[in-house]
Amino acid sequence: MIVLGVESSCDETGLALYDTQRGLLSHALHSQVAMHEQYGGVVPELASRDHIRRALPLLEQVLAQGGTDRHAIDAIAYTQGPGLAGALLVGASVACGLGLALDKPVLGVHHLEGHLLSPLLASEPPEFPFVALLVSGGHTQLMRVDGVGRYTLLGETVDDAAGEAFDKSAKLLGLGYPGGPAISRLAEFGDPGVYTLPRPMLHSKNLNFSFSGLKTAVLTLVKNNITNICEQDKANVARAFVDAIVEVLVAKCLAALKQTGLKRLVIAGGVGANRQLREALNAAAAKKRFRVFYPELEFCTDNGAMIAFAGAMRLQLQPEAAQKDYAFNVRPRWPLDELRI
Repeated sequence: MIVLGVESSCDETGLALYDTQRGLLSHALHSQVAMHEQYGGVVPELASRDHIRRALPLLEQVLAQGGTDRHAIDAIAYTQGPGLAGALLVGASVACGLGLALDKPVLGVHHLEGHLLSPLLASEPPEFPFVALLVSGGHTQLMRVDGVGRYTLLGETVDDAAGEAFDKSAKLLGLGYPGGPAISRLAEFGDPGVYTLPRPMLHSKNLNFSFSGLKTAVLTLVKNNITNICEQDKANVARAFVDAIVEVLVAKCLAALKQTGLKRLVIAGGVGANRQLREALNAAAAKKRFRVFYPELEFCTDNGAMIAFAGAMRLQLQPEAAQKDYAFNVRPRWPLDELRI
């Protein structure tokens, strides 16, 4: 079965072809970072319009790279939510329009399920069950994953997600957009221990997170404690921020593994590409004797490959999930624990 995946939930347009026998055939991605950079964040209307321009050229690209005729596609999976409503509508309309034109069934996929399953695309994929730390955009969650569609929420953020804290703190330091990679790079030049920032909910005795206070602490530090902030001071603040957020994420992951008794940890989502987080988790894994799995770096951010893969996995278990009903709706808010197989 060959599944075409269409991703358009935010500021990346991604298309991919996944074959259940041969694996990932091809994928193509267009990032809108350069377009949104001048505004300091994603402008939803501009994002939607750009998805319209990019989707069909990317389709031709993945068909050519995958050596596949469009009529050989068996089903089309698209991101139904969560995400920006206008951006989601573009991907849904493209997918359903293609389905109608080619007489192929379509399937709406949960964006976060795509991230959760993306490590299975790696050369050494994890086996079920595992604990997953999902750190993508506005989401920070710990999940127990027993199989496709079998997810149990263990803990989540009560306010800002880790990715939001990265972006907001980077903006306070004048690093622009996207802030996460920029503040991580700057932190590499910072001296440890110069500044101390709080570790929110580190000892909360549950698996929830809170990062709004950490961002506020960065704001207070920049405004009140540093006069005429220089580049080294910025690097020191960035180091303090990254050290704090990494310590919390690692501690919660270890607590989740202990609570579930599992020995496999999966990191999914954009923050999963963070070098400091990977180093800390790898060190903890060596000490505590568990295994940690990451998606390939190209699949940490939003992409069509994870949507094609998630769609294919669902269709193998529920062939009737894809329908030739081309009336569609999107779900900008869609709790992951609603998914069941």
